[in-house]
Amino acid sequence: MDMDELRGEIDGCDRQIVELLNRRAAAASEIGKLKQKDGKSVFAPEREKAVYEKVVSLSSGPLTAKNLQAIYREVMSACISLEMPTRIAYLGPPGTFSHQAAIQKFGSSMDYYPQPEIRDVFLAVSRGHADYGIVPIENSTEGSVNETNDMLMQTSLKICSEVFLEVHQNLVSNSRMNEIKLVASHHNALAQCRQWLAGNLPGVPVREVPSTALAAERASREPGVAAIASEVAASLYSLSNIVRAIEDIPGNATRFVVLGTAFGGPSGDDRTSVMFSLRHESGSLYGALLPFKSNGINMTRIESRPSKKLNWDYSFLVDIEGHATDPKIEQALKAVQEHTDEFVVLGSYPRAMHLVNTPPPLE
Repeated sequence: MDMDELRGEIDGCDRQIVELLNRRAAAASEIGKLKQKDGKSVFAPEREKAVYEKVVSLSSGPLTAKNLQAIYREVMSACISLEMPTRIAYLGPPGTFSHQAAIQKFGSSMDYYPQPEIRDVFLAVSRGHADYGIVPIENSTEGSVNETNDMLMQTSLKICSEVFLEVHQNLVSNSRMNEIKLVASHHNALAQCRQWLAGNLPGVPVREVPSTALAAERASREPGVAAIASEVAASLYSLSNIVRAIEDIPGNATRFVVLGTAFGGPSGDDRTSVMFSLRHESGSLYGALLPFKSNGINMTRIESRPSKKLNWDYSFLVDIEGHATDPKIEQALKAVQEHTDEFVVLGSYPRAMHLVNTPPPLE
């Protein structure tokens, strides 16, 4: 086939694709009406994961799993927006890693609602100003995000999904390297680049700001100021990438969780997060953790945080593999509660698929 014939083949495929996309969207719109009638959530993370797995299994190439997930993320984003307008709160302003994670999770057809602090993301969802929120919960280099853990203990919101974002920190500025007098960024970003800063900008003071995007905004208007931020933030604020990928440890990634008022059903490959406080008795922590071992349940994370109720009183946040409705999980969680003063299931949700590592560009 010559080029004209091949282009004719593509045009024919496009006609079929558009027709099928509209048929899919029409069906999704009807599902949205049924969900509204039954009071169900528009976002079903277990269905999302099933769709990704299905389309990957149907493909014989040349499109890769990453290609298909990126395509269907946008297809499902458009269909959800037709089912019901959906607002997503995130740690803003535009251009933050949280913004990128939100778009990686929900696609470009949602309404995005930037918030100044992690606490405000929780409040936006709790008060009904947003349907879902997305917040960072842990970083592969710096560990847990304490603000998120504390807010999970203080609100009734549930974790209904998760997403991993590969994070590259860049030094961005409109000044040359030898003109930089101050480096600004979020405290996690500064911590992830501590060794690089000490070796390449010794003696230059650093300043913590609420987000990497705010740091980029400051660098755009103050000569001599550099920010540690994403390439997207640099583009939004017309900054030059002085040095790319300055994080101290390669493979740096951040895990984000999606907040909602309820969590969905099992997908077959899930994670459950719980929070509990212990009785002040000998062996209480051992007793609370033993049911996981006894039931063959893998525990993937455990954190302790001050309960904020009494001095020297701590709560534990634990992630385990499996869904809260699985029989062995139900049995284990029931046994755990016998050793606790307070126990809450924070959410059960599909484990994130590690297929798309690079977020789409932001406008």
